[in-house]
Amino acid sequence: MKKILLLFAVLAMASCKKEETKKEPLYPTSTEEIAQTPEELGAEIFKGKGNCVACHQMDQKVVGPSLKVIAQMYKDKNADMVKFLKGEGEPIVDPSQYEVMKANFAITKAMSDEELGALEAYVYSSIK
Repeated sequence: MKKILLLFAVLAMASCKKEETKKEPLYPTSTEEIAQTPEELGAEIFKGKGNCVACHQMDQKVVGPSLKVIAQMYKDKNADMVKFLKGEGEPIVDPSQYEVMKANFAITKAMSDEELGALEAYVYSSIK
């Protein structure tokens, strides 16, 4: 009888054990948790990791052509910007600057397809 009572006591205590549940925060706790549009990610890469901003501006030619000129040329020719950034396409905007751009392919070739697509989306956003 004592064994049965002991068993019931143990079961009762085990069933009353409160399980801890992890509560999700009501708002994102880091910038990584905030969803970005492709254009936003592209802008971040353009200005940061890609360092594209060193040679390209939105509206004016610096070292390389402006984003508006690039976007319009690729749109008009229905060309593949991602293929070019992978180092697999021919220069169509300013072939005279190709050797300068070629040096940056080490950066763009290391990027994921998602990152390259985001860069492309950012460039195209310049003509919206």
